[in-house]
Amino acid sequence: MKNPAECLRGNVMAAECPSRDVLRRLTGRWGMLVLVVLADGPHRFSALRKRIGGVSERMLAQTLQGLEGDGMVKRHDFHTVPPHVEYALTPLGVEAAERVHALLGWIEGALPRIAENWADA
Repeated sequence: MKNPAECLRGNVMAAECPSRDVLRRLTGRWGMLVLVVLADGPHRFSALRKRIGGVSERMLAQTLQGLEGDGMVKRHDFHTVPPHVEYALTPLGVEAAERVHALLGWIEGALPRIAENWADA
């Protein structure tokens, strides 16, 4: 199932389905956070890095490239000196960001209940 055409609808349970790669990029810590920040509107690389505490320059660049490759993020180069590049969500990225935002909101709201289990572990 290495060919995306063989997995037209997507089946994340199938080990070789390309949907697994998309899942990894979207649900990874940095991918989710990038989507949520860009849901507020276009951002420059440095502004994204400031908003997302703890992300390295390298990881942010890789995350943006992956999300751009999946059609979630659009990179706009203004072709100026000094360079001015902005990242924004595509319509597909907006859909994904809405779903990610709901999950992250649930995590933040449920954190006290989740943390109660940490003492037991």
